Amino acid sequence: MKNIPTDSLRTLVTVVEVGGFAKAGELLGLSQPAVSLQIKRLEELLGRKLFKKQGQRQILNHQGEQLLPLAKQMLKDNDAILQLFSNETITGKVRLGIPSEFAASILPAIIGDFVSLYPDVSLEVKSELSKQLMHVSNRDEFDLVLTLVEQLDNPHYPSFLQDDLVWVGNTPTKLTEPVTLVVAPQGCIYRRRAIEALEQAGVPWRIVYTNADLTGLTAAIKEQLGVTVLARKTVPEELPYTANSDVLPALGQVGISLIKRGQESLQAIDKLAEFITLRLS
Repeated sequence: MKNIPTDSLRTLVTVVEVGGFAKAGELLGLSQPAVSLQIKRLEELLGRKLFKKQGQRQILNHQGEQLLPLAKQMLKDNDAILQLFSNETITGKVRLGIPSEFAASILPAIIGDFVSLYPDVSLEVKSELSKQLMHVSNRDEFDLVLTLVEQLDNPHYPSFLQDDLVWVGNTPTKLTEPVTLVVAPQGCIYRRRAIEALEQAGVPWRIVYTNADLTGLTAAIKEQLGVTVLARKTVPEELPYTANSDVLPALGQVGISLIKRGQESLQAIDKLAEFITLRLS
């Protein structure tokens, strides 16, 4: 009698949700070869290929698309069983603040899994620019804040994760005119790093579109209005990106930090912080 390993199903679902084998490995704490091996073993067990190549990316084929909803349901049942027989009951309300790009790309799946495991915890999630999340006027609005940190060794806001900043969009192959930028409003770390890097490299630039929401920036990039800067983990899967352009300057890294601010429902806050840290690391 064959049994399908849930870790292989979780790997499959994660690959699809984050848009790639490498990103899935980072999220699951596995090397890219280990992710590929788990998928290969799952394909061998089922006797079917699950992915097909589209350009430089691997996407689900027809069999993979059939398996995906079943895999998600099996993982949900697995997690529900573990929660049912766990002695750990956590209740309370947690107000979480997250940067908008995380809200759109990474956090939905993580938050969904957390809510499934801890249904008695009420989550209130608000997305803003990191600068706004950390502003003193918002100090009492959140119990937990996921934020970007420019200073990687910041003693006040230690980062649990570092990520490369990348140019997102169709980057120019030669500079015949100023680089057109699609950016968030002033105060955005990505915007500031892009402008500083271009100016230090002596590359002319101009801003053609400003929007605080990642969905709006994504739409503008798809229309080829310009390029933007994001942390590599947060790049939407439908957008091209590069960390090593022959024309555009390197951008360095950014830290990702979790700041606890609330004093109520401490167990729920600590559990959510632990959950996010483990899933993002």
